[in-house]
Amino acid sequence: MAVREVLKMGDPRLLEPARPVERFADPELAQLVADMHDTMRALNGAGLAAPQIGVSLQVVIFEVNANPRYPDAAEVPFTVLVNPVVTPLSEAAEEGWEGCLSVPGMRGLVPRHTEIRYQGFDADGRALERRVSGFHARVVQHEVDHLNGILYPMRVRDLRNFGFTETLFPGQLLQDD
Repeated sequence: MAVREVLKMGDPRLLEPARPVERFADPELAQLVADMHDTMRALNGAGLAAPQIGVSLQVVIFEVNANPRYPDAAEVPFTVLVNPVVTPLSEAAEEGWEGCLSVPGMRGLVPRHTEIRYQGFDADGRALERRVSGFHARVVQHEVDHLNGILYPMRVRDLRNFGFTETLFPGQLLQDD
């Protein structure tokens, strides 16, 4: 297990669609998930996608537990999601502030579906399906975007709502997602 370097916006690898995982319950996949977990925890992230550490595979992880950066957010259980499919459950969307480990020091107001279903597999190949809303839905959509080569600034509708965290939120302790 190791903390891996996170690629930053501008690296062309972040813009490439990731490949589906074909082998489950595999030592290499287990090592990737362990490294992603160590990296996310070390950087206090809410989620991480494999492309962010230079691995072009459809693997995301996420978790939020009583995080002081998200005091009003419901907890999100630690999840490994492989080959995900996200389906909006309604047209309802809302804007919320997002950050990203690949876009350090910045925040943007991003529209996301408020209710989704996500399907996929865990690292052992067991099927996973959940219907979620609110912050949980936002985190999943953000991470799955990485698998499609999309960074959250690409979804900001009005660039007046995108900037440096310290300027947008002076005096607040906010870190990247």
